[in-house]
Amino acid sequence: MAQHDHDQHPPEHRHDDRHGHHHGHPHGHGATDTEIDWAEMASLLESEAELFTPLYERALGWLAKEVTEPGLIVDAGSGPGVISCLFAEVFEGARIVAVDGSAPLLERAADRAARHGAGDRFGTLAGELPGVLDELEYPADLLWASRSVHHLGDQRAALAAYAARLAPGGTLAVLEGGLPTRYLPRDIGIGRPGLQSRIDAVEADWFTRMRAELPGSVAHTEDWPALLTAAGLHHSRSRTFLLDLPAPATDRVRAHVVTTLTRTRDRLAGELDAEDRATVDRLLDPADEAGLHHRPDVFFLTAHTVHTAVRPV
Repeated sequence: MAQHDHDQHPPEHRHDDRHGHHHGHPHGHGATDTEIDWAEMASLLESEAELFTPLYERALGWLAKEVTEPGLIVDAGSGPGVISCLFAEVFEGARIVAVDGSAPLLERAADRAARHGAGDRFGTLAGELPGVLDELEYPADLLWASRSVHHLGDQRAALAAYAARLAPGGTLAVLEGGLPTRYLPRDIGIGRPGLQSRIDAVEADWFTRMRAELPGSVAHTEDWPALLTAAGLHHSRSRTFLLDLPAPATDRVRAHVVTTLTRTRDRLAGELDAEDRATVDRLLDPADEAGLHHRPDVFFLTAHTVHTAVRPV
């Protein structure tokens, strides 16, 4: 499985699940690359990551105050490389290596880096995480993992493997957790109020099942600073970054919300009650004036948390 989801996850893990990572491929964890239309998926992933760019820029700006003049930055679970290229912009002297399980997505990442004028210091590495990191020629000064660790069965072991690829004094930055995404008011005038909260509960159950079904799955309390400490790192810090796109929604935001809810319906409709399914169908009906295509109250609000820690010198 390619490690780069950006799609609907439970409240604390939400990002459009393709996963979404959002860095979301269609979340079938048993799916093979041959079952995925990577051309279509890459476009979806790029679109989502570009929507989230203001959040990522703030996160990388914060990291830039913590990590000065890194020589090598590794984006573990890079997908099509939107964040990788942001790293190239923020850290102008660094070499960037995008790592992912999908060669087609890495091709998109390399093309994007070339278009952004960073092709001469941009590399890619295809393979399964975390083992493929052993192929890196040099230890990383900054290793970034955005919503990819939770797709690995043993998250604690994965973080230890990531930590082992850091240079002394190097930083591991993990984007996991945050707050539930909201894009509609609690009472939307159709159906029972609180639809998104009920979808969150269904998503949380789905995510628990997904984690349990991963190869080598091990249950760990999702205390990310504690997991980073257990990986042998110290000086852990956490910071949450907000993406606030208020109503009236732009066409781009509205399209993203429609895509997000469509994926939720396709994957989880059977777990919602009949009234909520009917409400979701109305929201997704382009001809319904109460639907997402026409509502003036559509917005987009979410928060993602970055946890960092440092390998001892």
